[in-house]
Amino acid sequence: MEAYAARFDDLFSTLAQRRGFREYLAGLLLPRDRNKTLTCLAGTEPVVGAQHAAAQRLQFFLSESTWDREAVNARRLELLLADAATAPHPGGVLVVDDSGDRKDGHATAHVGKQYLGSVGKIDRGVVTVTTCWADERVYYPLHAVPYTPAHHFPRRKSDPAFRTKLQIGALLARQAAEAGVSFRAVAADCAYGDHDSFRRELSDAHLPFVMALKRGHGSWQYKDAFRPVDAARELAWRGPEQPGDWQPVTRAFRDGRTTTWWAADAQLGWWGPNGAIRLVVATTDPAPCPRTPPGTWPPTCPAPAHPASSTAGTRPLTSPKSCGSTGCGTGSNKATNRSRTNSAGPTSRSAPTPPSAATRPS
Repeated sequence: MEAYAARFDDLFSTLAQRRGFREYLAGLLLPRDRNKTLTCLAGTEPVVGAQHAAAQRLQFFLSESTWDREAVNARRLELLLADAATAPHPGGVLVVDDSGDRKDGHATAHVGKQYLGSVGKIDRGVVTVTTCWADERVYYPLHAVPYTPAHHFPRRKSDPAFRTKLQIGALLARQAAEAGVSFRAVAADCAYGDHDSFRRELSDAHLPFVMALKRGHGSWQYKDAFRPVDAARELAWRGPEQPGDWQPVTRAFRDGRTTTWWAADAQLGWWGPNGAIRLVVATTDPAPCPRTPPGTWPPTCPAPAHPASSTAGTRPLTSPKSCGSTGCGTGSNKATNRSRTNSAGPTSRSAPTPPSAATRPS
């Protein structure tokens, strides 16, 4: 670890800062519980250890000491991109997501009442939008920006400095591309993919993407509006021996298990194999396709130049008897999908990551 930490020394102006950086890095990488808490990072007891000298020293380093976090993160990414074991390649994906943690009070920066994924409900806390690069072998964070709720700004949502999570996510995706990070597509769940504005920003930046949509997401057509699950019902299926429009996809898990899913290109309004955005549906069993499915996964991507394999770029549902849909796109009319029959999907992590500085932000 010392050899790794020494490569950041020129970014810190004092010996105390260099020591604080090493203590922080050790706290992140050591196999401790609660490594999001200051006391655990410092190796002291919860609550009662908050006044310990090690905890106080680390607190000062993180909150008061004058060093440039953007420069430190840029150096970390530079090292990751230069290492053959962690260098990004065009077969990986850029995952946009956010995570929230509870935080009481009003004085803390960025705190507010909002949805927190860690507890699954609306509560007071801090939410951070992140980007992560991943393939079947390894994953690591790239950038992270805290979301600041509107009440922190004088003009609230009308304030020029206010940014939604969608705007932050699109900004971070562009920032990753500008930093030289290669990836096949930007991947996100329905919290991002269900919004036209987010997909439009990625398309304008010429970034390919694969998104999920909520199961109730509808699309207006020249006839009636209907949902991805309705498009799935129109696909031919006569059983595993005569799958019709469906193709088998093998989903591989990190523990070595595999399951067979079925995927197909569907047509929903202007979304389809020959449109500007592909719509791919995925399910464990195409036969039932219930009238009210447990959920749908439509990833969205701007159009390939030619019809691509229906097994490409799919992300299956976690519900065992549900229909899902997936789409992918780019900002230009280039083919963005290729067949993958041994992957759990673009945002899956199918192999454990060895402990290293690549798996955690510095």
